[in-house]
Amino acid sequence: MGGDQREQLDELEFRAWQAFVFAHATVVPRLDQELDAAVGLRLNQFEILTWLARAGRRGVRMSDLASRVILSPSGVTRAVDQLERAGLVERCVFEGDRRGYLVTLTAEGRALLRKAANVHVLGLREHFLNHLSRAELEHLTAALEAILAGEGTPPAPLTGR
Repeated sequence: MGGDQREQLDELEFRAWQAFVFAHATVVPRLDQELDAAVGLRLNQFEILTWLARAGRRGVRMSDLASRVILSPSGVTRAVDQLERAGLVERCVFEGDRRGYLVTLTAEGRALLRKAANVHVLGLREHFLNHLSRAELEHLTAALEAILAGEGTPPAPLTGR
C-alpha cells in the first residue's frame, strides 16, 4: 500500500473508482450476453478456450489454467466440465503427475472459438474500444498495468500469438 493514506477519497479519486467499477459492471455482462446469444458460450468459457488455443496442441494443466483465468479453481473445474460435455475440450491425466489433468481444445472447440472470437472482438470494439482514442487507450493500459503490478498480479503473458 503506498501513496496518500487519508481516510476520505477526494472527488477525482472517487470518480475514478466509480467509473472503473461501473464500466466493468456494464461492459462485461454485455460481452457475456452477446457471446451466449451468438454462439452459446459464456465469457468465462470463452476465456478458457482462448487460453487453450494459445497453448496449442500440448494443452494446459488444470492448475495452470486456474491461475490464468478469472475464476476460482472450482469455477474452472465447472466450466471445463461444461466444455468437455459439449465436446469442445478434452481432459486427460497429465503424464508428469497422475494427480493433475491436462486440458486440450478439440477441433469442434477450435471452430467454435473462431466464431466466438469474431463476436467478442466486435463487442469489444462497440462497448469498449470505440469509446477511447489511441492515447486514452495507452494511458488506460498503463494505469491498469500499474495497478496489477502494484498488487503483485502482473497480466498473464500473451503466448502463441
